[in-house]
Amino acid sequence: MKNFGFVLLLLLSSTVFAQKNKLLKNTLAKMVIWNQKAAGLPPEGTAFESPKWQNFKDSVFTSHYGRLKAVFASMGFPGEDMVGKEGTKHFWLMVQHLDKWPAFQQQVLNSMEKEVAKQNASAKDFAYLTDRVRLNTGQKQVYGTQVTYNTDSCKAIPRALENPESVNQRRKAVGLETLEKYLNGMSEMHFMMNKDRYEKVGILKPKLYPVQN
Repeated sequence: MKNFGFVLLLLLSSTVFAQKNKLLKNTLAKMVIWNQKAAGLPPEGTAFESPKWQNFKDSVFTSHYGRLKAVFASMGFPGEDMVGKEGTKHFWLMVQHLDKWPAFQQQVLNSMEKEVAKQNASAKDFAYLTDRVRLNTGQKQVYGTQVTYNTDSCKAIPRALENPESVNQRRKAVGLETLEKYLNGMSEMHFMMNKDRYEKVGILKPKLYPVQN
């Protein structure tokens, strides 16, 4: 009977744990919808610099900071074994946008690194957050994931980058494509998002980097 009671307790605990994780996964999925709205472009007719839009962005990110901080304090970085690949990506993505709180981003990055080592989180996502944290703390990025644009030619340029001559080796180690391919993709996306403005000044296509096959 004691053994039966122990097994029953384990089953009940597992059920409660699974239900809790499912609830967290669903919560993250709902939060990320608002996160993507705040991280994206403002509605048509609303200027990006307008106080209304900036207040909306700040309210979403501040609210998410408090909620994600509580999740992290309770269970650390929620790996794939806890909330699935989608849930883990949602948590990472929202932390990625918390640039006003780099200390928290760093805490999450440290915890995420352990999960990546166990193949319980994405190494690619880890690279993106690494670069974000480094730039937000006055350091050079490692993988070149964070870019700015030369608007005279519509060309993506990596922000301050450490040892650029070996960046593709570092990118390959975490499963990222070459920096040149990545920058070309970012340039093409930037051009499509701003096509009308570029065409008005005679720029009909983005300026791309040569890519070795």
